[in-house]
Amino acid sequence: MKILALDLGKFKSVACEFETEKLKDEYETIRTTPEQLRELLRKRNPDRVVIEICPIAGWVSDLVRALGYELQVASTNDEAARWRKLKKKNDREDGRKLTRKSALGDLKLVHVPERKVRQWRALIVYRQQLVQRRTRIKNHLRSLLEREALRLPSGKKCWTAAGISEMEQWARPMAEVGMEDLWRGELWLELEGLKQVMEQLHQVERKLDQLGKADERVQRVQTIGGVGPRLSEAVVALIDDPQRLQRGKNVGPYVGLTPKQHQSGETERLGRITRHGSKVVRSLLVEASWVGLRYNSYLRAIYLRVKRGSKSRRKIAIVAVARRLLIWCWAMLRDGTTWRPPYRLETYPTGKL
Repeated sequence: MKILALDLGKFKSVACEFETEKLKDEYETIRTTPEQLRELLRKRNPDRVVIEICPIAGWVSDLVRALGYELQVASTNDEAARWRKLKKKNDREDGRKLTRKSALGDLKLVHVPERKVRQWRALIVYRQQLVQRRTRIKNHLRSLLEREALRLPSGKKCWTAAGISEMEQWARPMAEVGMEDLWRGELWLELEGLKQVMEQLHQVERKLDQLGKADERVQRVQTIGGVGPRLSEAVVALIDDPQRLQRGKNVGPYVGLTPKQHQSGETERLGRITRHGSKVVRSLLVEASWVGLRYNSYLRAIYLRVKRGSKSRRKIAIVAVARRLLIWCWAMLRDGTTWRPPYRLETYPTGKL
């Protein structure tokens, strides 16, 4: 069997060809362009191509699959994939390691979806980045005005049209302010930035809503009480093909919602969650779980059971709720069904949150 491993770089990539019968390696360096990669594959004609997940893995995967070659995309989060305490590490050694682990079947593989799903995922991540940018500007505005002994109303009141109009009365273009009023120019620039970010966010969310309404899977996930369009579209785009996750136990680790396990002899300790996978989906799941406690009695029952009446277990309980919510979403996508209660509510505790 001929295995071709590619250590992909931004400008150049190193290919390592390994023949399992001859136990022989051959190396070649190419520029990281579609033309040179296509020429390399046609010249080498491998039985399998192996790469590591990286920012350019998408178009590389599309090209390899279009040419009809078997492709393996290896995870870089796997502990066995990390190099530690090594005196020698270079692109050739990376490629050689990929070929050997692929031949032994020892690679932890990741799913690279088709281009349109990757574009959808990227837009969802971009929307989250815009939200974070908006939050940073709002925090800066509060800090700026507090510095000048001007306080804004708490909560959402100051971000209404009336609240922003009031701040605009204090603001001045930077070219019009003197040394004593530089803060007014800073305020003007931040308000302009806030308007721009909010307009960008509006356009992105309008497009995401359009895509979500046209996707039956997104609408199906929203039948769960407390789940809105942002979480449903993120879960559908992340899972993509629910059949590749064979059991519910595989769903939680996919987004890093399971605890780290440390076991030695008779001692076993569970640590913090692994935080592997999509940070965006994980944060949306936790956010939706807090909201779902008010609208979904089944989520609230899980939260109360795990919390055990202890305030110190609130975070542990909400992570358990988020993990269960994701498993429900996956099961609905796998079976093509809408939301239905998974058990009797009477068997779970009730009480104050």
